[in-house]
Amino acid sequence: MTSTPSADAPTARSSTGAPAAVWRAAGRALVAKALAELAYEELLVPVAGTGAGSWELPLPGGVTYRFSARRGGFGTWRVDTASVTREEGARGAEPADDPVRLVLDAREVLGLDGPTAAEVVRELTATHAADARILATAPAATELADLGYAELEQHLTGHPVLLLNKGRLGFAADDLDAYSPEARAEVRLRWYAASPQIASYQAVPGLDRHRLLREELGADVVAEFAARLAAQVDDPDGYAWLPVHPYQDETVVRTLFAPHLADGRLVPLGEAPVAYRPVQSVRTLVAGGHRDVKTPLLMRNTLVWRGLGTEATAAAPDVSDWLGHLHRQDGALRGTGLGFLREVASVVVRHEAFEALPDAPYRYGELLGAVWREPVEAHLRAGERARSLACLLHVDPAGRSLLAELVARSGEEPRTWLRRLCRALLPGLLHCLTEHGVAFCPHGENTVVVFSTGADGGRPDVPVRVLVKDFAEDVNLLPGRTYPGLPERADAVLVRWPREELAHSIVSAVFAGHFRFLAGVAAEHLGVAEEEFWALVRDELLEWRANHPDLAGEFDELGLLAPEVERIALNREHLTGGGFHDRAERDAAPDVVHGTAPNPVAAGVLAVPSC
Repeated sequence: MTSTPSADAPTARSSTGAPAAVWRAAGRALVAKALAELAYEELLVPVAGTGAGSWELPLPGGVTYRFSARRGGFGTWRVDTASVTREEGARGAEPADDPVRLVLDAREVLGLDGPTAAEVVRELTATHAADARILATAPAATELADLGYAELEQHLTGHPVLLLNKGRLGFAADDLDAYSPEARAEVRLRWYAASPQIASYQAVPGLDRHRLLREELGADVVAEFAARLAAQVDDPDGYAWLPVHPYQDETVVRTLFAPHLADGRLVPLGEAPVAYRPVQSVRTLVAGGHRDVKTPLLMRNTLVWRGLGTEATAAAPDVSDWLGHLHRQDGALRGTGLGFLREVASVVVRHEAFEALPDAPYRYGELLGAVWREPVEAHLRAGERARSLACLLHVDPAGRSLLAELVARSGEEPRTWLRRLCRALLPGLLHCLTEHGVAFCPHGENTVVVFSTGADGGRPDVPVRVLVKDFAEDVNLLPGRTYPGLPERADAVLVRWPREELAHSIVSAVFAGHFRFLAGVAAEHLGVAEEEFWALVRDELLEWRANHPDLAGEFDELGLLAPEVERIALNREHLTGGGFHDRAERDAAPDVVHGTAPNPVAAGVLAVPSC
């Protein structure tokens, strides 16, 4: 990332309120990311320049982008942000700091029609504005290392793969100020009661709705809300209570649910006093002493509308209860340290008009509901703290990585620290895949790394285990396999894929989706060469296989050590229309795959392709 603008930088302001120099710096970073990820997915094809490590991207209209880059694992591109220039015709090279200009220059090559190009520009501009806001207020890595889990989440820069990662289409400027993670404002939820005609409450055993409400709202607020409900309906006991995000209240409840408000099927109860923080997924809110709550938003971000599907939401507690039972019954799984942040309760509210339209865009079936998840703090033992896996990619404006800060605080040798991370993360995921045929989506935001604080006399800030989350929509099973105890409602919503497809939960979500970037941070900030990093990963996989000969066959079926692996192309899916068209199903097909990539985890495969 580029450095923070100097004190004598121009004070002109962009439309985001950030200094113009910060706007340009954020733009340069986005241009570099666009070149790197679009080249990785082969949407753009740079050619070698005249000097070592130099590259050129000739585009229609006499435009050429030039930059320095080195290649990394999976054939990735590591573009030097400061090196990127744009030349047009006879004009000399100028710093490339306008990502929208890059998209317009490359439109013909990318194959973007008018509607898609316009949507890309819209999302890219919003992402640029959010990135500028983050950069303008970015603390040093030394400060970030001291923050709690939720506070740290609000300083991160988002999905490392997707170029359009903060489009948040539907949010106005006031909404971004109030509800985006980088705004770091508090969010208070508005509560409603929904008639059993349209709503239902589900929970894990032992968590009835009365207990949940007492624990989340407190006795006084429950009494106040109950009195309001009793004054408006004849049978208040049958109503399900749920929190509603203020944005959803104003854009969905008061408009699309107006008939339900009029006839008493939906009753406003009031605003609860609990102050939440939005984390990276925006719709998930965290408050100390309370369960995390996920609420739907009629907002599109990173490929999909951020609602809550009624069937998956209703099944969430069933899925979590089953996973919890699996965890309790399997001592070997517990021994890996892998923990589950269970989704313990949910409310779904159905809209009968949209239910009568099964071919309507899927967002209209995801309008109203809530999911309560166990908070990270409930899973921490004495002497532990938590950070998302995503934070390990963060580099502050001065060029100090959070990874380097944590390694320095631990006193560990960098390779030892990275080996500890692999040991904390991989065994539990491998056990679930091979022994149980269960896959998660453990990308950076979905995976929480638990660190030692050093309170027990050990080293601080070393990874010891991980917690994973997001189950109702992100747990996959094997076809044709019987899963004892799996509730019918859960079975109906969980997708089944062959084992080689389930392997993408590690190959794509962890290795290509996170370690591909972590390897670059480790090389630049820890002095651990990429070949060494991938060798550490490979050694952990091989050691696990050697220690589990009874599961070696299942391990081999995953193809984690294959010399070539399928390349998941999220930007290709997004930019070629998958993120924009109105379809009746959220996931009409698996992720877009484009060719294969050399697997740096495989023995004998070069982690760094020749230039």
